[in-house]
Amino acid sequence: MAFTDYKDLDVWKVSIDLTCETYNLIKRLPKEEQYSLADQMRRAVVSIPSNIAEGRGRQSDTEFAHYLYIAKGSCYELETQIIICEKLNYLNENECERVFELTNKVSRMLANLIKTLKR
Repeated sequence: MAFTDYKDLDVWKVSIDLTCETYNLIKRLPKEEQYSLADQMRRAVVSIPSNIAEGRGRQSDTEFAHYLYIAKGSCYELETQIIICEKLNYLNENECERVFELTNKVSRMLANLIKTLKR
C-alpha cells in the first residue's frame, strides 16, 4: 500500500468518532462502574485508533495488517462490553445505538483494509 499518513485513513477518522461517542456513553454509567467496566471500555476503544496508527508506522503491509487485526479485536471487545452494560440495565438500546453503528462500521472498514493489504 502506498504510504498514507494514518490521519488520512478513513478508518482511523471513524475510529476517533467511535472513541468520542464511547467516552460520552461511559459518562452515563453508574459511579460504581467508573473504575471497572468503564475503564475496560476506555482501554478497548482507545486501542482501536491507536493500533491503526501504530500499524501504519510499521515497515510492511503484513505488520500493518497485524495491528489492524488487533484493532478489529478491540471492536469486538468494546461491543461485548456495551452488551454487558445493556444486560445490566446501565444503558438502554437507544443510548447504545450510535456506538454499535460505529463499531460495526469500523469493523467492516478494517476488514476491507486488511483484504486490500493481503492482495
